[in-house]
Amino acid sequence: MTKHLVTLSFAIAALAATGIAQAPTPAPTGNAQNGKKLFAADGCYQCHGYEAQGATATGPRLGPRPLAFAAFSKYVRQPTGQMPPYSSKIVTDAALADIYAFLQSLPAPPSADTISLLK
Repeated sequence: MTKHLVTLSFAIAALAATGIAQAPTPAPTGNAQNGKKLFAADGCYQCHGYEAQGATATGPRLGPRPLAFAAFSKYVRQPTGQMPPYSSKIVTDAALADIYAFLQSLPAPPSADTISLLK
């Protein structure tokens, strides 16, 4: 029994040391109004739409409820799809935080059952 507790303790310590057991880093505080301007000025809207709604042919939906900031930032800096990379020289970390704040500020779309034309 004691041997199992020691093994479990080492496993938990290893997970904590690798960051797997840690909570995600919160997003930096950004300015949503400035983020909306940057979203348009930096050309994000061209693929993702002005309201980040996305489209099958151009780019995925980004809001509301965007990816966690760490994943969002990593993808913007090192995309794996057709999106071009945006280094910190092109979109600063502060600007990226503002764009993320804009994405977080977007309201959720109405539920389909509340749209009379869909009933």
